[in-house]
Amino acid sequence: MMSKLISLTITLLLLCFTKPIFAQAYTSWLAGNEADAIGSPQFGIVLAGGGKDNDYAMRWMLERANGGDIVVIRATSADGYNNYFFKELGIKVNSVETLLIPSKEAANDSYVEKQIRNAEVLFIAGGDQYNYYKFWKDTKVSDAINYLINTKKATVGGTSAGMAILGKAYYTPNNQGATATEALQNPYHPNVSILGRNDFINTPFMNDVITDTHYDNRNRAGRHFTFLARMSQDWGIKSYGIACNEHTAVCIDDSGKAIVFGEDNDDWAYFLQAENTPPEICQNGKPLSWYKGGKAVKAYQVIGTKAGENFFLLTDWQTGKGGVWHDWYAQNGTFNEIVTATENEFFTKNLTIFPNPSEGFISIKMDNLASDTLYAQLLDMQGKKLLDWQINDATRLDISQVPKGIYQLALQIGKLKTTRKIIRL
Repeated sequence: MMSKLISLTITLLLLCFTKPIFAQAYTSWLAGNEADAIGSPQFGIVLAGGGKDNDYAMRWMLERANGGDIVVIRATSADGYNNYFFKELGIKVNSVETLLIPSKEAANDSYVEKQIRNAEVLFIAGGDQYNYYKFWKDTKVSDAINYLINTKKATVGGTSAGMAILGKAYYTPNNQGATATEALQNPYHPNVSILGRNDFINTPFMNDVITDTHYDNRNRAGRHFTFLARMSQDWGIKSYGIACNEHTAVCIDDSGKAIVFGEDNDDWAYFLQAENTPPEICQNGKPLSWYKGGKAVKAYQVIGTKAGENFFLLTDWQTGKGGVWHDWYAQNGTFNEIVTATENEFFTKNLTIFPNPSEGFISIKMDNLASDTLYAQLLDMQGKKLLDWQINDATRLDISQVPKGIYQLALQIGKLKTTRKIIRL
């Protein structure tokens, strides 16, 4: 009897003095110093296309914290970014804290609000952007994000779903995300819904801009084109878009310069601007037609590099480096893209071939070239391939084994192609 009484007493004492571990609605994981660093952040916006994170863009982002605190927010998963940001990238920061915010209750928690407001860099992880819309819009979280961007002038970035909500127009489907085919065949397909504009994240340089991600892996250009058509049709505005392939990131500084980071020959970013008139046919149940003489949307396609030499200016939506213009249009639900004459300008500005004529060797140099991105083929005048090479920055090509005569040198970087006449002496 006495032992039962002692056991009951201990149980009651534990209930009185043990704090419930899961009492709060959010979850926090911290790496580094718990004390807040009073930092002096730099403004920036990071738009990452999903997939594996680009280290060069992430370093650009962390450097803007100036040794301060990094906060990562998400609605699912765990603390996968903590060690990556705190240790692996080699940028000294005070702390990295991941906050799991899976409900409106969590998004209105005073601790969550305080940690976001105290951050020098905020990063929105990937996941489901509908959760971000459902849980965070019109809460202390969205207020804190807007405070960071517009008052504190800190850097805010996002990847995949995180990038999706950083446009001032946003696509957050409550169903399965639309495919390009579904969108083009019916711009008002149930999976195509643009839920808002100018009422969630107030991001500078992103007026009437809608983003899209995973461009190379999920064939999303036609879907993104349809979003711009819907914005033009529904809201009567000139619509814009920014998109990234996976492992590509666009980093926007306080001057509106959008720097493109990448490493491989398919690490492209896209900057889209539509004609200031609505589509010819954009109706529920009918295939999209937005032609405008084959120029419904102008797209500037930019290759990313490790050093971030290439860019596009969001202040005029005209000036860029390292890219080429395309014209996009759709007829009866079929999406088309045409590389304009400026493709030749891209090669003319960046490509050097010498000597030509040549007695046996020619040198190829390509500026603004990411690693392993330029491919060359030597063709005869009937188009038969004789030799091929993969070119890294500067390469000396041996053509001494072919007879004297005139040949074609076909060059390709990503989707961009050109041909140069070569004379073998």
